[in-house]
Amino acid sequence: MDPPRARAGGGRVVASGALLGIGVAGFVDETVFHQLLHWHHFYDRSTPAAGLVSDGVFHAFSWFATVAGLVLLVAARRAGPIVASPWWGALLVGAGAFQLYDGTVQHKLLGLHQIRYGVDVRPYDWIWNAIAVLLLIAGATALAASRGRERVGVGAGAGARV
Repeated sequence: MDPPRARAGGGRVVASGALLGIGVAGFVDETVFHQLLHWHHFYDRSTPAAGLVSDGVFHAFSWFATVAGLVLLVAARRAGPIVASPWWGALLVGAGAFQLYDGTVQHKLLGLHQIRYGVDVRPYDWIWNAIAVLLLIAGATALAASRGRERVGVGAGAGARV
């Protein structure tokens, strides 16, 4: 067991997971709700053409977050073996944070778009935000558990290595 080596690049591991979580959540939102279901665009307060352009910008943001997350993961891995559980925890936190931000700030505070139009959006909002909170709780639990294992000296043997 070599805890200092196992923790090499630890900050990069968490940042990598968070960025990839944001990228994956954005990708799923864009693919499912924007492209497949045609429920909304990223920005629906203008013309359909503006909505389509806003979707492209949103898709690019998701793609850049994904690539940045993978680059950080490779950098952390080059520094030595890494424990997977903090990465997975950060991925869930990133996805949940993105979804909660989208559901509260973009949908409600800024009114950029709604999940769906022509229906009562309250059930959609509740489900959307409940899933976000569940992702955040699961990710925070995984991160806390991985930190607890490091404190008791289990370190690198505590989880799967990547």
